[in-house]
Amino acid sequence: MLIAEPRGESFHIVDSFSRIVRLGEGVAQSGLLNHDAMERAFGALRICRQKLAERRLAGTRLIATEACRRALNGAAFMDRVRHELGLNFEIIDRRTEASLAVAGCFSLLDPKSDGAVLFDIGGGSSEIVWLDRKRSRKRNGLMRAWVSLPVGVVTLAERHGGVDVTDEVFEAMVADVRAEFVRFNARDALKEALKHRSFHFLGTSGTVTTLAGVHLGLGRYDRRYVDGLWMEQDDIDLMMRKIRSMDYPARVANPCIGRERADLVLAGCAIFEAIRREWACPRLRVADRGLREGILLQLMRSDGHLRHRSQPSNSRTVRTRA
Repeated sequence: MLIAEPRGESFHIVDSFSRIVRLGEGVAQSGLLNHDAMERAFGALRICRQKLAERRLAGTRLIATEACRRALNGAAFMDRVRHELGLNFEIIDRRTEASLAVAGCFSLLDPKSDGAVLFDIGGGSSEIVWLDRKRSRKRNGLMRAWVSLPVGVVTLAERHGGVDVTDEVFEAMVADVRAEFVRFNARDALKEALKHRSFHFLGTSGTVTTLAGVHLGLGRYDRRYVDGLWMEQDDIDLMMRKIRSMDYPARVANPCIGRERADLVLAGCAIFEAIRREWACPRLRVADRGLREGILLQLMRSDGHLRHRSQPSNSRTVRTRA
């Protein structure tokens, strides 16, 4: 959850809350949200409701993504949240999810580049977006092509295991992800564009920010050092080797991974590695921002608080994601 108020050309965060609840745990096998996962999410949302009640808000938007899209009882769970907590969620489609990620990360796109390969690695799905400045000039929009893959860190770790990950298991995870690329109609066109034009990776999600924190050797995760960080190919290679060499206790002990992500981080590495092998870019820009920030910007623009893209105001806007 983010609560923010417009400031200058962007916004200032007033309050935030985040908790890993693994709402999509087991959905790939059963097709249903399980009881424990729903209770974890419900507990986190109860805290969000308390925080919202403390503030006077100009507007809100509450969204649910892949777990609720995919689960047969996803809509029923959202109905329970609406009835018991008074929080009215919408289950957004995959295109909306991709466009919100783009809106949230757009300011980190290198202005000297021709575009970027944006990726958002989630728990139950992963989005890949081809951002192209040529399209922007022609059609007033950067999204040339996009795909939402039905694979994320939770689903991949459930399928292959996330505690003891051998090289063979890691390669099997990478192969599983690459097999999903057939869903991307622009797969080959993007490869060809990368041969002749200047693109970089733009990564958003807990996975890529965790990897960046490990790369920097932070004693504790600090967004100020991670958001906007540039990493060259050699940096990425070194970071991937470092994390893959850690056993489970070492991952738990790392302050940027911890127990909550220790069994998921290698699945995230495998998804990123699959993307790297398919579409080679020489640099990565790390974004500790995404869907939430995209929603905030859209809400503020629609309310007329931002000049063109931003404008100062004292009103506050909230965004929550399940």
